[in-house]
Amino acid sequence: MAHLQLVIGAKLRRRESFFFSWKDDPSIGDGRSSIWIDAAIPLYFKYYGSKQPTINREWLELLTLSANSAQGMQFMDEPHGNGNGEAPKPK
Repeated sequence: MAHLQLVIGAKLRRRESFFFSWKDDPSIGDGRSSIWIDAAIPLYFKYYGSKQPTINREWLELLTLSANSAQGMQFMDEPHGNGNGEAPKPK
């Protein structure tokens, strides 16, 4: 979630609104969901525990590129440095 917070925060600091989309879990009917993210809409990020997350720079870059696209930010699995240069699939 820290990666999403960083990307969303950067977009909103620049006053850039955008869609955020994700693939729904089959237990709730599968499909896709999207929300409009705008600086006028309050957001709240809740973390449990005191451990600071490790930031995966590759994932941060992929989420940022996605957020800057015409389709808006697409949630995707975190890449695990497999070295094949293949981008993770959007969820």
